[in-house]
Amino acid sequence: MPIKSYLAHPHKGKKRYLEIALSDFKECEVLPAENEEILVVVTETESKKEEDELIAKLEALPSLKLLAMVSGFDTPKN
Repeated sequence: MPIKSYLAHPHKGKKRYLEIALSDFKECEVLPAENEEILVVVTETESKKEEDELIAKLEALPSLKLLAMVSGFDTPKN
């Protein structure tokens, strides 16, 4: 199960719009920074394919300027 964290940089003045849009994805947990115009996004998906599909949807958000992965790992299913 891939679990990854990202820094999401919104377009100028679009932080709140991006936070709302990201919160709509069930695979995402969003934590807004209080002192910067960025969001911390943690994703959890069931497979690499699902992760790839989620990233494609995230990158298509009009309020998102840049999505930078901070860390990620994959826990194998037993």
